[in-house]
Order: sequence, then C-alpha cells, then structure tokens
Amino acid sequence: MTPPRRRHPALIALGAVGAVGVAAITWGVGVERYLFTVREAVAPALAPGSAPIRVLHLSDAHMAPWQHRKQRWLASLAALEPDLIVNTGDNLGHVDGLDGVRRAFAPLAGIPGVFVHGSNDVQAPSPRNPLKYFAGPSTHRRTVPSLDTDALDAFFTDELGWHGLNNAAARLEVAGHTIDLMGVDDAHRDWDRPEALPAALEALGARPERASVFGVTHAPYQRVLNGFLELGADAVFGGHTHGGQVRLPGYGALVANCDIPLKQAGGLSTWTHDGRTVPLNVSAGCGHSIYAPVRFACRPEATLLTLTARSA
Repeated sequence: MTPPRRRHPALIALGAVGAVGVAAITWGVGVERYLFTVREAVAPALAPGSAPIRVLHLSDAHMAPWQHRKQRWLASLAALEPDLIVNTGDNLGHVDGLDGVRRAFAPLAGIPGVFVHGSNDVQAPSPRNPLKYFAGPSTHRRTVPSLDTDALDAFFTDELGWHGLNNAAARLEVAGHTIDLMGVDDAHRDWDRPEALPAALEALGARPERASVFGVTHAPYQRVLNGFLELGADAVFGGHTHGGQVRLPGYGALVANCDIPLKQAGGLSTWTHDGRTVPLNVSAGCGHSIYAPVRFACRPEATLLTLTARSA
C-alpha cells in the first residue's frame, strides 16, 4: 500500500496566506467599507473656564450618486446636534456626485460650519495603481474631468450656511464662543497659499480676548500644520489620509499620502511647533475612491470632537 503523499510545508503556508488574503479582501470590500462609525474624542482647545463645544468633523466622502447607505448615514448625523461642523474636503467622488452630497448634508443646514477643498472637489478621480502610494505621495494626472465646484460651493454656502476657508478666514459665533477659523486649499496639489492667511485674519478685526483659533486643511502636510501654529491655532483639523485606508492590526497605517508621520495618519493626536502643542484631528474619512472600493482595519468615520477648556 502506497503511503499518502504529504503536502510540502511551503505550499501549505502559501495556501494559508492566500486564504487569509482572500478573506481580508472580501471583508474590506464587502463589509467594512459599510461599517460607518462615529468616533468620539475630547481635547482641550478653548480658553480656561470656557464651556465645551461639540465639533462634527466630516471628511473624504468621495460621494458617488449610487452610494445611498453612506448618504443616509451622513444625513443621520444631524441627530448628534453638533455646535460646529468642519468639513475637510474631497466631498465628490464622481461627476454626478453632487446629488448624493445634497441628500447627505441637507439635514445639517443651519448648523455653523466651514469647509475646504480637496482635489476631488475640483477634479474627478481616476484609476491608480495603489502600490504606487508606497513610493510616496501620489502624483497628479494632467487631464482629468472637472467637477462642478461652483455648484458644490453654492450648496455649502447658500443652502447650508457654511463658510469656505480656501486660503481664507472667517469668524463664527458658536454656542457662545467666538472662533476664528483659517484654512488652505488642497496642499497635496500645492493649491495652498499660506501667505494669504495673515491678511485674511487681520481683516476679521480685533480678536476678542477669549476667542479661539482653529486651522483647517484637507491634506495635513507638516508645512501647513506648522504654519497654522505660527498663526496662533489652538486646534487643527485635517483629512486626506483616509487613515491609511488599509491598516495592519497592531501596526496601523501603511501609507498617509503626505508627509505626516504614519502614527498620526488618523485620529486625535497633538502637533508641536514653535514652542506650542495643540490638538490635531485627522479624519479617516467616510469614503473611498470608486476605483479602490475597500477599507480594512479602518472603518469609515465621522468624528464628534468635544473641545474643552485648557488648564490655566
């Protein structure tokens, strides 16, 4: 009788790795990208003795018209009753994405808010080799379809009442607080013009003694974060990274698509520059490119960030 042939250990290991890979892809494509989550966090950023405020940080919806589950979930966030909304861009993910954005954000009308652009608020996404992200921040295609940015901005400003912060500043009264907000256009595309911000802030008039200052950017490049702190930011908000989009459990993000340290590619951390340390919230976003419909170990999210008083 011929004894049964044993499989080579290397083949067994290869088969196991392949099975794990297939399971991970199935989970990331078929399940996790729909596990929309509200991440809650608390950070000190207001003048001593101030009452807290709740900021809803939204980013990277990359909306396509057929993404009804994401639209319903975003619309449901109005029930959180935030005091302020910060939208860090890349709202559109398709040339017809604005209809979905309208359905998603219409319930947020009337809540004070601000927004900046990501590149996918201006230009449509295009297919990319995801492995190229490991070589550094992505390069830019020369010819891609333009999106209706003017219509998007009109919806945000005229219908929702939000303020655009693309290389600009605004002063808002939020739940009894005066907040000066400054922002830049997409730094990943070198559309940021930080040199415009000092004049924009000065144009707001004398800042009340207990006012807070927030910086808002789509892509959290170090030059942008440092510039915000030099201008007095008490907190900074960014997006763009998708939290890595694919993370390794126990390790974290594999790429950030900008020069922020990988350990800060998603979530609440702090940024230190010029002798100051402030909260930095980088949203992992709630979407993905239609050409890379996967999230793994990185659930799509919105952040409900409670900002509290700093210690005296």
